[in-house]
Amino acid sequence: TCEPKSPNASKPNILLILADDLGIGDVGCYGNHTLRTPNIDRLAEEGVRLTQHLAAAPLCTPSRAAFLTGRYALRSGMDNDKYRVLYWNAGSGGLPANETTFAKILKQQDYATGLVGKWHQGVSCASRGDHCHHPMNHGFDYFYGLPFTLINDCDPDRPPDLWVSVAARFSRYTRVLALGVLTLAAAKLSGLLSVPWTVVGGAAGLVFLFFITWFSSCGFVRRWNCVLMRNHQVTEQPMDVGSTTRRMLQEATAYIQRNKDRPFLLFVSLMHVHTPLVTSKAFLGRSRHGLYGDNVEEMDWFVGKVLHALDENGLKNSTLTYFASDHGGLLEATEEHQQLGGYNGIYKGGKGMGGWEGGIRVPGIFRWPGVLPAGRVIQEPTSLMDVFPTVVQLGGGQVPQDRVIDGRSLVPLLRGDVEHSEHEFLFHYCGQFLHAARWHHRESRRLWKVHYTTPRFQPAGSGVCGDQHLCPCSGDGVTQHSPPLLFDLSSDPSEARPLSPDSEPLFHAVVQRVGEAVARHRGTLRPVPQQLTLGNVLWKPWLQPCCGTFPFCSCSSDDGDSSSQEPAP
Repeated sequence: TCEPKSPNASKPNILLILADDLGIGDVGCYGNHTLRTPNIDRLAEEGVRLTQHLAAAPLCTPSRAAFLTGRYALRSGMDNDKYRVLYWNAGSGGLPANETTFAKILKQQDYATGLVGKWHQGVSCASRGDHCHHPMNHGFDYFYGLPFTLINDCDPDRPPDLWVSVAARFSRYTRVLALGVLTLAAAKLSGLLSVPWTVVGGAAGLVFLFFITWFSSCGFVRRWNCVLMRNHQVTEQPMDVGSTTRRMLQEATAYIQRNKDRPFLLFVSLMHVHTPLVTSKAFLGRSRHGLYGDNVEEMDWFVGKVLHALDENGLKNSTLTYFASDHGGLLEATEEHQQLGGYNGIYKGGKGMGGWEGGIRVPGIFRWPGVLPAGRVIQEPTSLMDVFPTVVQLGGGQVPQDRVIDGRSLVPLLRGDVEHSEHEFLFHYCGQFLHAARWHHRESRRLWKVHYTTPRFQPAGSGVCGDQHLCPCSGDGVTQHSPPLLFDLSSDPSEARPLSPDSEPLFHAVVQRVGEAVARHRGTLRPVPQQLTLGNVLWKPWLQPCCGTFPFCSCSSDDGDSSSQEPAP
Protein backbone atom coordinates (compact mmCIF):
# COMPACT_ATOMS: atom_id res chain seq x y z
CA THR A 1 0.00 0.00 0.00
CA CYS A 2 0.99 3.63 -0.33
CA GLU A 3 -0.68 5.08 2.75
CA PRO A 4 1.15 8.00 4.39
CA LYS A 5 3.41 7.14 7.27
CA SER A 6 2.96 10.25 9.34
CA PRO A 7 0.20 12.69 10.29
CA ASN A 8 1.61 15.46 8.09
CA ALA A 9 1.34 13.17 5.08
CA SER A 10 -2.39 13.47 4.41
CA LYS A 11 -3.36 15.86 1.62
CA PRO A 12 0.07 17.47 1.24
CA ASN A 13 0.56 20.80 -0.44
CA ILE A 14 2.28 20.29 -3.78
CA LEU A 15 4.92 22.69 -5.09
CA LEU A 16 6.22 21.93 -8.59
CA ILE A 17 9.15 24.01 -9.87
CA LEU A 18 10.10 23.51 -13.50
CA ALA A 19 13.13 25.23 -15.00
CA ASP A 20 13.33 26.03 -18.70
CA ASP A 21 16.24 24.67 -20.81
CA LEU A 22 18.37 23.85 -17.75
CA GLY A 23 21.11 21.29 -18.35
CA ILE A 24 21.58 18.49 -15.85
CA GLY A 25 25.24 19.48 -15.60
CA ASP A 26 24.37 23.02 -14.50
CA VAL A 27 23.43 21.98 -10.94
CA GLY A 28 25.85 21.40 -8.09
CA CYS A 29 24.24 18.22 -6.78
CA TYR A 30 24.55 16.75 -10.29
CA GLY A 31 28.29 17.36 -10.44
CA ASN A 32 28.81 21.03 -11.28
CA HIS A 33 31.54 22.53 -9.10
CA THR A 34 31.75 25.98 -10.68
CA LEU A 35 28.17 27.22 -10.61
CA ARG A 36 26.59 28.00 -7.24
CA THR A 37 23.19 26.36 -6.70
CA PRO A 38 23.02 25.99 -2.90
CA ASN A 39 19.23 26.07 -2.64
CA ILE A 40 18.64 23.35 -5.21
CA ASP A 41 21.48 21.35 -3.66
CA ARG A 42 19.85 21.68 -0.24
CA LEU A 43 16.60 20.45 -1.70
CA ALA A 44 18.43 17.30 -2.83
CA GLU A 45 20.12 16.85 0.56
CA GLU A 46 16.74 16.99 2.28
CA GLY A 47 14.96 14.84 -0.28
CA VAL A 48 15.33 12.28 -3.05
CA ARG A 49 17.51 12.87 -6.11
CA LEU A 50 16.76 11.08 -9.39
CA THR A 51 19.74 10.44 -11.65
CA GLN A 52 17.84 9.06 -14.64
CA HIS A 53 14.94 11.48 -14.82
CA LEU A 54 13.76 11.87 -18.41
CA ALA A 55 11.73 14.43 -20.33
CA ALA A 56 9.11 12.95 -22.66
CA ALA A 57 10.18 15.34 -25.43
CA PRO A 58 13.24 17.51 -26.06
CA LEU A 59 11.33 20.79 -26.58
CA CYS A 60 9.12 23.02 -24.44
CA THR A 61 5.60 22.62 -25.83
CA PRO A 62 5.48 18.80 -26.18
CA SER A 63 7.48 18.18 -23.00
CA ARG A 64 5.14 20.33 -20.93
CA ALA A 65 2.05 18.78 -22.50
CA ALA A 66 3.35 15.36 -21.43
CA PHE A 67 4.23 16.68 -17.97
CA LEU A 68 0.76 18.13 -17.40
CA THR A 69 -1.15 15.08 -18.65
CA GLY A 70 1.13 12.11 -17.90
CA ARG A 71 0.92 11.12 -21.58
CA TYR A 72 3.30 11.24 -24.53
CA ALA A 73 2.55 14.44 -26.41
CA LEU A 74 1.57 12.50 -29.54
CA ARG A 75 -1.53 11.28 -27.74
CA SER A 76 -2.85 14.84 -27.49
CA GLY A 77 -1.64 16.00 -30.91
CA MET A 78 0.99 18.23 -29.26
CA ASP A 79 4.06 16.93 -31.12
CA ASN A 80 4.95 17.55 -34.73
CA ASP A 81 7.99 17.37 -36.99
CA LYS A 82 7.85 20.62 -38.97
CA TYR A 83 6.28 22.86 -36.32
CA ARG A 84 7.53 21.46 -33.06
CA VAL A 85 6.34 24.20 -30.69
CA LEU A 86 3.74 26.95 -30.63
CA TYR A 87 5.04 30.13 -32.30
CA TRP A 88 2.38 32.69 -31.33
CA ASN A 89 -0.02 33.60 -28.59
CA ALA A 90 -2.51 34.04 -31.43
CA GLY A 91 -2.20 30.58 -32.94
CA SER A 92 -5.21 28.30 -32.64
CA GLY A 93 -3.34 25.16 -31.57
CA GLY A 94 -2.81 24.11 -27.98
CA LEU A 95 -3.50 21.54 -25.31
CA PRO A 96 -6.95 20.18 -26.17
CA ALA A 97 -9.78 20.81 -23.73
CA ASN A 98 -10.49 17.07 -23.48
CA GLU A 99 -7.06 16.39 -21.98
CA THR A 100 -6.96 15.96 -18.22
CA THR A 101 -4.17 17.70 -16.30
CA PHE A 102 -3.09 17.01 -12.72
CA ALA A 103 -4.45 20.48 -11.86
CA LYS A 104 -7.92 19.52 -13.08
CA ILE A 105 -7.99 16.42 -10.88
CA LEU A 106 -6.59 18.15 -7.79
CA LYS A 107 -9.09 20.97 -8.17
CA GLN A 108 -11.81 18.32 -7.92
CA GLN A 109 -10.18 17.26 -4.65
CA ASP A 110 -10.65 20.78 -3.24
CA TYR A 111 -7.09 21.91 -3.85
CA ALA A 112 -6.31 25.50 -4.68
CA THR A 113 -4.49 25.24 -8.01
CA GLY A 114 -2.16 27.99 -9.18
CA LEU A 115 0.28 28.49 -12.03
CA VAL A 116 2.91 31.21 -11.92
CA GLY A 117 5.19 31.59 -14.92
CA LYS A 118 5.35 30.15 -18.42
CA TRP A 119 2.47 28.22 -20.05
CA HIS A 120 3.26 27.69 -23.78
CA GLN A 121 0.25 25.40 -24.30
CA GLY A 122 -1.88 27.81 -26.33
CA VAL A 123 -4.56 30.35 -25.49
CA SER A 124 -7.62 30.40 -27.75
CA CYS A 125 -9.25 28.35 -30.51
CA ALA A 126 -11.78 30.35 -32.51
CA SER A 127 -12.18 33.78 -30.88
CA ARG A 128 -10.01 36.06 -28.78
CA GLY A 129 -11.87 35.38 -25.57
CA ASP A 130 -12.71 31.68 -25.75
CA HIS A 131 -9.45 30.76 -23.97
CA CYS A 132 -9.99 27.08 -24.77
CA HIS A 133 -6.29 26.25 -24.18
CA HIS A 134 -5.78 28.69 -21.29
CA PRO A 135 -4.50 27.39 -17.93
CA MET A 136 -7.84 28.18 -16.30
CA ASN A 137 -9.53 25.85 -18.76
CA HIS A 138 -7.14 23.10 -17.65
CA GLY A 139 -7.77 23.07 -13.93
CA PHE A 140 -5.80 26.05 -12.63
CA ASP A 141 -7.92 28.47 -10.65
CA TYR A 142 -5.22 31.14 -10.69
CA PHE A 143 -2.72 32.13 -13.36
CA TYR A 144 -0.10 34.83 -13.51
CA GLY A 145 2.58 34.74 -16.13
CA LEU A 146 3.42 34.29 -19.79
CA PRO A 147 0.81 32.53 -21.89
CA PHE A 148 3.64 32.06 -24.40
CA THR A 149 7.34 31.68 -23.61
CA LEU A 150 10.39 33.89 -23.23
CA ILE A 151 12.16 34.68 -26.51
CA ASN A 152 14.91 37.07 -27.58
CA ASP A 153 12.29 39.34 -29.12
CA CYS A 154 10.97 40.10 -25.60
CA ASP A 155 14.17 41.96 -24.76
CA PRO A 156 14.48 45.14 -26.84
CA ASP A 157 18.24 45.07 -26.27
CA ARG A 158 18.68 41.63 -27.85
CA PRO A 159 18.62 40.56 -31.50
CA PRO A 160 15.28 38.97 -32.49
CA ASP A 161 15.17 35.22 -33.05
CA LEU A 162 11.54 34.39 -33.87
CA TRP A 163 11.58 36.82 -36.78
CA VAL A 164 14.72 35.19 -38.17
CA SER A 165 13.46 31.59 -37.94
CA VAL A 166 9.81 32.12 -38.87
CA ALA A 167 10.20 34.84 -41.49
CA ALA A 168 12.74 32.82 -43.47
CA ARG A 169 10.36 29.86 -43.69
CA PHE A 170 7.25 31.87 -44.58
CA SER A 171 9.21 33.93 -47.07
CA ARG A 172 10.00 30.71 -48.94
CA TYR A 173 6.32 29.72 -48.87
CA THR A 174 5.34 33.14 -50.22
CA ARG A 175 7.80 32.88 -53.11
CA VAL A 176 6.52 29.43 -54.03
CA LEU A 177 2.89 30.58 -53.93
CA ALA A 178 3.69 33.72 -55.92
CA LEU A 179 5.47 31.61 -58.53
CA GLY A 180 2.36 29.45 -58.76
CA VAL A 181 0.15 32.49 -59.39
CA LEU A 182 2.56 33.83 -62.03
CA THR A 183 2.59 30.44 -63.73
CA LEU A 184 -1.21 30.42 -63.72
CA ALA A 185 -1.30 33.90 -65.24
CA ALA A 186 1.24 32.96 -67.91
CA ALA A 187 -0.77 29.86 -68.79
CA LYS A 188 -3.89 32.02 -69.10
CA LEU A 189 -2.14 34.54 -71.36
CA SER A 190 -0.66 31.84 -73.60
CA GLY A 191 -3.96 30.05 -73.91
CA LEU A 192 -2.76 26.86 -72.21
CA LEU A 193 -5.42 27.18 -69.53
CA SER A 194 -8.92 28.48 -69.79
CA VAL A 195 -9.58 30.02 -66.42
CA PRO A 196 -11.32 33.30 -65.62
CA TRP A 197 -9.13 36.22 -64.68
CA THR A 198 -11.18 36.42 -61.48
CA VAL A 199 -9.65 33.10 -60.43
CA VAL A 200 -6.14 34.38 -61.15
CA GLY A 201 -6.88 37.59 -59.28
CA GLY A 202 -8.39 35.69 -56.36
CA ALA A 203 -5.32 33.47 -56.09
CA ALA A 204 -3.07 36.53 -56.17
CA GLY A 205 -5.18 38.13 -53.45
CA LEU A 206 -4.88 35.07 -51.23
CA VAL A 207 -1.10 35.04 -51.64
CA PHE A 208 -0.97 38.74 -50.77
CA LEU A 209 -3.18 38.14 -47.72
CA PHE A 210 -0.89 35.31 -46.61
CA PHE A 211 2.14 37.59 -46.99
CA ILE A 212 0.53 40.47 -45.09
CA THR A 213 -0.56 38.12 -42.30
CA TRP A 214 2.85 36.65 -41.53
CA PHE A 215 4.82 39.83 -42.26
CA SER A 216 2.67 42.00 -40.00
CA SER A 217 2.78 39.43 -37.22
CA CYS A 218 6.55 39.01 -37.38
CA GLY A 219 7.03 42.78 -37.43
CA PHE A 220 5.34 43.08 -34.04
CA VAL A 221 6.63 39.96 -32.30
CA ARG A 222 7.36 41.67 -29.00
CA ARG A 223 3.90 43.22 -28.75
CA TRP A 224 2.06 40.07 -29.81
CA ASN A 225 4.03 37.41 -27.92
CA CYS A 226 5.67 39.09 -24.95
CA VAL A 227 2.59 39.44 -22.80
CA LEU A 228 1.77 39.02 -19.12
CA MET A 229 -1.66 37.85 -17.98
CA ARG A 230 -3.41 37.56 -14.65
CA ASN A 231 -6.10 34.95 -14.99
CA HIS A 232 -7.93 35.87 -18.22
CA GLN A 233 -6.79 39.49 -18.39
CA VAL A 234 -3.71 40.89 -20.14
CA THR A 235 -1.92 43.07 -17.60
CA GLU A 236 1.21 44.08 -19.50
CA GLN A 237 1.78 44.31 -23.24
CA PRO A 238 4.56 44.23 -24.14
CA MET A 239 5.98 43.07 -20.85
CA ASP A 240 8.94 44.70 -19.12
CA VAL A 241 11.39 41.81 -18.91
CA GLY A 242 13.55 43.69 -16.43
CA SER A 243 10.92 43.45 -13.69
CA THR A 244 9.31 40.13 -14.60
CA THR A 245 11.47 37.95 -12.33
CA ARG A 246 10.58 40.08 -9.30
CA ARG A 247 6.89 39.95 -10.15
CA MET A 248 6.92 36.19 -10.63
CA LEU A 249 8.55 35.76 -7.23
CA GLN A 250 6.03 38.07 -5.57
CA GLU A 251 3.16 36.14 -7.14
CA ALA A 252 4.53 32.74 -6.10
CA THR A 253 5.18 33.70 -2.49
CA ALA A 254 1.87 35.55 -2.22
CA TYR A 255 0.05 32.46 -3.50
CA ILE A 256 1.63 30.35 -0.78
CA GLN A 257 0.68 32.93 1.86
CA ARG A 258 -2.93 33.17 0.63
CA ASN A 259 -3.47 29.43 0.62
CA LYS A 260 -1.48 28.34 3.67
CA ASP A 261 -4.61 27.16 5.48
CA ARG A 262 -5.83 24.79 2.75
CA PRO A 263 -4.21 22.19 0.48
CA PHE A 264 -2.74 23.83 -2.60
CA LEU A 265 -0.98 22.93 -5.82
CA LEU A 266 1.42 25.61 -7.03
CA PHE A 267 3.19 25.10 -10.35
CA VAL A 268 6.09 27.57 -10.62
CA SER A 269 7.09 27.47 -14.27
CA LEU A 270 10.35 29.42 -14.41
CA MET A 271 11.53 31.67 -17.22
CA HIS A 272 15.09 30.76 -16.25
CA VAL A 273 17.25 29.73 -18.05
CA HIS A 274 15.69 30.29 -21.46
CA THR A 275 17.27 32.83 -23.78
CA PRO A 276 17.51 35.84 -23.75
CA LEU A 277 18.72 35.06 -20.20
CA VAL A 278 17.09 38.07 -18.57
CA THR A 279 19.12 38.57 -15.40
CA SER A 280 18.77 41.15 -12.64
CA LYS A 281 21.63 43.59 -12.13
CA ALA A 282 22.41 42.09 -8.74
CA PHE A 283 23.48 38.83 -10.42
CA LEU A 284 25.25 40.13 -13.51
CA GLY A 285 28.93 39.20 -13.53
CA ARG A 286 28.72 37.03 -10.40
CA SER A 287 29.29 33.62 -11.93
CA ARG A 288 32.28 32.05 -13.65
CA HIS A 289 30.25 31.23 -16.76
CA GLY A 290 29.14 34.53 -18.18
CA LEU A 291 25.53 35.55 -18.64
CA TYR A 292 24.26 31.97 -18.68
CA GLY A 293 25.92 31.21 -15.36
CA ASP A 294 24.56 34.44 -13.88
CA ASN A 295 21.06 33.39 -14.92
CA VAL A 296 21.48 29.93 -13.36
CA GLU A 297 22.57 31.46 -10.06
CA GLU A 298 19.64 33.88 -10.10
CA MET A 299 17.33 30.93 -10.75
CA ASP A 300 18.73 29.16 -7.68
CA TRP A 301 18.17 32.33 -5.63
CA PHE A 302 14.57 32.42 -6.88
CA VAL A 303 14.05 28.78 -5.87
CA GLY A 304 15.50 29.57 -2.44
CA LYS A 305 13.06 32.43 -1.93
CA VAL A 306 10.09 30.21 -2.80
CA LEU A 307 11.32 27.53 -0.39
CA HIS A 308 11.77 30.20 2.27
CA ALA A 309 8.11 31.16 1.82
CA LEU A 310 7.18 27.58 2.73
CA ASP A 311 9.36 27.82 5.84
CA GLU A 312 7.93 31.19 6.88
CA ASN A 313 4.40 29.85 6.69
CA GLY A 314 5.20 26.63 8.53
CA LEU A 315 4.51 24.51 5.44
CA LYS A 316 7.84 22.80 4.77
CA ASN A 317 6.90 19.46 6.36
CA SER A 318 3.43 19.37 4.83
CA THR A 319 4.56 20.12 1.27
CA LEU A 320 5.82 17.81 -1.46
CA THR A 321 8.33 19.91 -3.39
CA TYR A 322 9.59 18.93 -6.83
CA PHE A 323 12.28 20.49 -9.01
CA ALA A 324 13.17 19.58 -12.59
CA SER A 325 13.86 21.00 -16.05
CA ASP A 326 11.58 20.59 -19.05
CA HIS A 327 14.41 19.13 -21.16
CA GLY A 328 18.16 19.42 -21.68
CA GLY A 329 20.20 22.55 -22.27
CA LEU A 330 20.43 24.24 -25.67
CA LEU A 331 23.89 23.72 -27.18
CA GLU A 332 23.46 25.79 -30.33
CA ALA A 333 22.85 29.09 -28.48
CA THR A 334 25.96 31.23 -28.80
CA GLU A 335 26.78 34.91 -29.14
CA GLU A 336 30.21 36.23 -30.04
CA HIS A 337 31.71 32.83 -29.19
CA GLN A 338 30.03 32.86 -25.76
CA GLN A 339 27.87 29.86 -24.84
CA LEU A 340 24.32 30.97 -24.02
CA GLY A 341 22.89 27.49 -23.45
CA GLY A 342 23.18 24.85 -20.79
CA TYR A 343 25.69 22.17 -19.90
CA ASN A 344 24.40 18.62 -20.13
CA GLY A 345 27.27 17.03 -18.25
CA ILE A 346 28.63 13.77 -19.61
CA TYR A 347 25.57 13.24 -21.80
CA LYS A 348 25.65 13.59 -25.58
CA GLY A 349 23.38 16.06 -27.34
CA GLY A 350 20.98 18.70 -26.07
CA LYS A 351 17.67 20.49 -26.53
CA GLY A 352 15.78 19.45 -29.64
CA MET A 353 17.45 16.03 -29.87
CA GLY A 354 14.86 13.38 -29.11
CA GLY A 355 17.15 10.40 -28.67
CA TRP A 356 20.48 11.46 -27.20
CA GLU A 357 20.57 11.63 -23.41
CA GLY A 358 21.65 15.27 -23.28
CA GLY A 359 18.34 16.36 -24.77
CA ILE A 360 16.13 14.48 -22.34
CA ARG A 361 17.99 13.60 -19.11
CA VAL A 362 17.24 16.33 -16.57
CA PRO A 363 17.56 17.08 -12.86
CA GLY A 364 14.77 15.58 -10.79
CA ILE A 365 14.39 16.19 -7.03
CA PHE A 366 11.52 15.40 -4.64
CA ARG A 367 11.40 16.59 -1.01
CA TRP A 368 8.81 15.80 1.65
CA PRO A 369 10.36 15.92 5.14
CA GLY A 370 9.30 13.08 7.41
CA VAL A 371 7.84 11.06 4.53
CA LEU A 372 10.59 10.75 1.92
CA PRO A 373 14.05 9.68 3.13
CA ALA A 374 16.55 12.56 3.08
CA GLY A 375 19.62 12.13 0.88
CA ARG A 376 18.25 9.16 -1.05
CA VAL A 377 19.56 8.75 -4.62
CA ILE A 378 17.57 6.73 -7.17
CA GLN A 379 19.19 5.56 -10.38
CA GLU A 380 16.09 3.93 -11.85
CA PRO A 381 14.52 5.31 -15.06
CA THR A 382 11.78 7.84 -14.28
CA SER A 383 9.90 10.35 -16.41
CA LEU A 384 8.44 13.82 -16.10
CA MET A 385 5.18 12.07 -17.04
CA ASP A 386 5.36 10.29 -13.66
CA VAL A 387 4.59 13.56 -11.86
CA PHE A 388 0.96 13.34 -13.05
CA PRO A 389 0.01 10.03 -11.36
CA THR A 390 2.24 10.81 -8.37
CA VAL A 391 0.55 14.07 -7.40
CA VAL A 392 -2.90 12.73 -8.32
CA GLN A 393 -2.40 9.83 -5.90
CA LEU A 394 -1.09 12.04 -3.11
CA GLY A 395 -3.94 14.49 -3.61
CA GLY A 396 -6.53 11.74 -3.20
CA GLY A 397 -7.63 11.63 -6.84
CA GLN A 398 -7.82 8.89 -9.46
CA VAL A 399 -6.01 8.84 -12.78
CA PRO A 400 -8.39 8.72 -15.76
CA GLN A 401 -9.42 5.24 -16.82
CA ASP A 402 -10.67 6.21 -20.27
CA ARG A 403 -7.24 6.85 -21.83
CA VAL A 404 -3.67 5.60 -21.80
CA ILE A 405 -1.56 7.14 -19.03
CA ASP A 406 2.15 6.65 -19.73
CA GLY A 407 3.40 7.94 -16.38
CA ARG A 408 3.65 5.77 -13.27
CA SER A 409 3.27 6.86 -9.67
CA LEU A 410 6.65 7.33 -8.02
CA VAL A 411 5.32 7.19 -4.46
CA PRO A 412 6.48 3.60 -3.69
CA LEU A 413 9.88 4.21 -5.33
CA LEU A 414 10.48 7.53 -3.61
CA ARG A 415 9.64 6.12 -0.20
CA GLY A 416 11.79 3.03 -0.67
CA ASP A 417 8.89 0.58 -0.64
CA VAL A 418 10.01 -0.88 -3.98
CA GLU A 419 13.44 -1.23 -5.54
CA HIS A 420 12.63 -0.73 -9.21
CA SER A 421 10.80 1.79 -11.35
CA GLU A 422 7.69 0.54 -13.10
CA HIS A 423 9.18 1.64 -16.43
CA GLU A 424 10.67 -1.35 -18.18
CA PHE A 425 10.61 0.54 -21.50
CA LEU A 426 10.57 4.25 -22.33
CA PHE A 427 10.24 5.75 -25.80
CA HIS A 428 11.99 8.86 -27.05
CA TYR A 429 10.36 10.97 -29.73
CA CYS A 430 11.59 13.82 -31.88
CA GLY A 431 8.43 15.39 -33.21
CA GLN A 432 6.27 12.52 -34.40
CA PHE A 433 9.26 10.30 -35.10
CA LEU A 434 10.48 7.69 -32.65
CA HIS A 435 14.23 8.22 -32.49
CA ALA A 436 15.15 5.89 -29.64
CA ALA A 437 13.90 3.55 -26.92
CA ARG A 438 15.38 2.23 -23.69
CA TRP A 439 14.98 -1.09 -21.94
CA HIS A 440 15.74 -1.48 -18.26
CA HIS A 441 16.48 -5.18 -17.78
CA ARG A 442 15.93 -5.43 -14.05
CA GLU A 443 17.38 -8.91 -13.51
CA SER A 444 20.77 -8.04 -15.02
CA ARG A 445 20.54 -4.33 -14.07
CA ARG A 446 21.65 -3.47 -17.58
CA LEU A 447 20.15 -0.43 -19.29
CA TRP A 448 19.92 -0.81 -23.04
CA LYS A 449 19.32 2.09 -25.42
CA VAL A 450 18.42 1.58 -29.08
CA HIS A 451 18.71 4.47 -31.56
CA TYR A 452 16.76 4.21 -34.79
CA THR A 453 17.46 7.77 -35.97
CA THR A 454 20.08 10.32 -34.95
CA PRO A 455 20.71 13.92 -36.05
CA ARG A 456 23.70 14.68 -38.24
CA PHE A 457 26.01 16.92 -36.27
CA GLN A 458 27.57 19.95 -37.96
CA PRO A 459 30.50 19.88 -37.93
CA ALA A 460 30.71 16.09 -37.71
CA GLY A 461 31.46 14.83 -34.21
CA SER A 462 30.73 18.20 -32.59
CA GLY A 463 27.59 17.09 -30.78
CA VAL A 464 25.61 20.07 -32.13
CA CYS A 465 23.75 21.08 -35.28
CA GLY A 466 25.75 24.25 -35.61
CA ASP A 467 24.24 25.35 -38.92
CA GLN A 468 20.72 25.31 -37.47
CA HIS A 469 18.96 26.63 -34.37
CA LEU A 470 17.83 23.09 -33.52
CA CYS A 471 18.59 19.65 -34.88
CA PRO A 472 15.85 18.35 -37.21
CA CYS A 473 13.80 15.23 -36.58
CA SER A 474 13.67 13.95 -40.17
CA GLY A 475 14.87 14.56 -43.71
CA ASP A 476 18.43 15.19 -44.84
CA GLY A 477 19.49 16.31 -41.37
CA VAL A 478 19.17 12.86 -39.79
CA THR A 479 20.64 9.40 -40.26
CA GLN A 480 18.45 6.30 -40.24
CA HIS A 481 20.19 3.29 -38.69
CA SER A 482 19.57 -0.24 -39.89
CA PRO A 483 20.45 -2.14 -37.85
CA PRO A 484 19.88 0.42 -35.11
CA LEU A 485 22.62 1.71 -32.84
CA LEU A 486 22.80 -0.07 -29.49
CA PHE A 487 24.34 1.26 -26.28
CA ASP A 488 24.59 -0.12 -22.76
CA LEU A 489 23.97 2.98 -20.65
CA SER A 490 24.81 1.12 -17.46
CA SER A 491 28.47 1.07 -18.55
CA ASP A 492 28.44 3.81 -21.21
CA PRO A 493 26.12 6.63 -20.09
CA SER A 494 27.79 9.05 -22.52
CA GLU A 495 26.72 6.88 -25.48
CA ALA A 496 30.26 6.95 -26.80
CA ARG A 497 30.71 3.26 -27.67
CA PRO A 498 28.04 1.74 -29.93
CA LEU A 499 27.85 -2.02 -29.60
CA SER A 500 27.86 -4.49 -32.48
CA PRO A 501 27.00 -8.18 -32.89
CA ASP A 502 30.72 -8.90 -32.60
CA SER A 503 31.22 -6.93 -29.35
CA GLU A 504 27.90 -7.80 -27.72
CA PRO A 505 26.53 -11.37 -27.88
CA LEU A 506 23.05 -10.13 -26.88
CA PHE A 507 22.91 -7.53 -29.68
CA HIS A 508 20.23 -9.18 -31.82
CA ALA A 509 18.18 -10.37 -28.85
CA VAL A 510 18.12 -6.88 -27.31
CA VAL A 511 17.24 -5.15 -30.57
CA GLN A 512 14.44 -7.64 -31.16
CA ARG A 513 13.05 -7.29 -27.63
CA VAL A 514 13.04 -3.50 -27.82
CA GLY A 515 11.50 -3.63 -31.29
CA GLU A 516 8.65 -5.76 -29.95
CA ALA A 517 8.07 -3.24 -27.14
CA VAL A 518 8.04 -0.39 -29.68
CA ALA A 519 5.44 -2.23 -31.77
CA ARG A 520 3.21 -2.75 -28.70
CA HIS A 521 3.58 0.89 -27.75
CA ARG A 522 2.80 2.14 -31.27
CA GLY A 523 -0.27 -0.05 -31.23
CA THR A 524 -1.68 2.05 -28.38
CA LEU A 525 -1.53 5.31 -30.37
CA ARG A 526 -4.77 6.59 -31.85
CA PRO A 527 -5.38 9.31 -34.46
CA VAL A 528 -6.09 12.68 -32.84
CA PRO A 529 -6.45 16.23 -34.18
CA GLN A 530 -2.98 17.68 -34.74
CA GLN A 531 -2.39 20.89 -32.80
CA LEU A 532 0.92 21.99 -34.34
CA THR A 533 -0.01 22.12 -38.01
CA LEU A 534 0.75 25.17 -40.16
CA GLY A 535 -2.89 26.24 -39.94
CA ASN A 536 -2.81 26.07 -36.14
CA VAL A 537 0.53 27.74 -35.52
CA LEU A 538 -0.03 30.70 -37.89
CA TRP A 539 -0.69 34.08 -36.25
CA LYS A 540 -4.39 34.95 -36.41
CA PRO A 541 -5.24 38.57 -35.60
CA TRP A 542 -8.70 37.66 -34.29
CA LEU A 543 -7.08 35.45 -31.61
CA GLN A 544 -4.44 37.92 -30.43
CA PRO A 545 -4.57 38.55 -26.64
CA CYS A 546 -4.87 42.29 -26.30
CA CYS A 547 -5.33 44.97 -23.68
CA GLY A 548 -6.96 47.97 -25.23
CA THR A 549 -8.34 48.05 -28.74
CA PHE A 550 -6.77 45.76 -31.32
CA PRO A 551 -4.37 46.41 -33.01
CA PHE A 552 -3.40 49.21 -30.60
CA CYS A 553 -2.69 46.76 -27.77
CA SER A 554 -0.72 48.38 -25.00
CA CYS A 555 -0.75 48.44 -21.22
CA SER A 556 1.71 48.36 -18.36
CA SER A 557 1.52 46.96 -14.87
CA ASP A 558 0.25 49.37 -12.21
CA ASP A 559 2.44 48.09 -9.40
CA GLY A 560 4.94 50.87 -9.58
CA ASP A 561 8.48 51.39 -10.70
CA SER A 562 10.69 48.34 -10.21
CA SER A 563 14.02 50.10 -10.57
CA SER A 564 14.55 50.36 -6.84
CA GLN A 565 13.41 46.84 -6.14
CA GLU A 566 16.22 44.77 -7.61
CA PRO A 567 16.64 41.39 -5.92
CA ALA A 568 19.59 41.00 -3.61
CA PRO A 569 21.61 37.78 -3.75
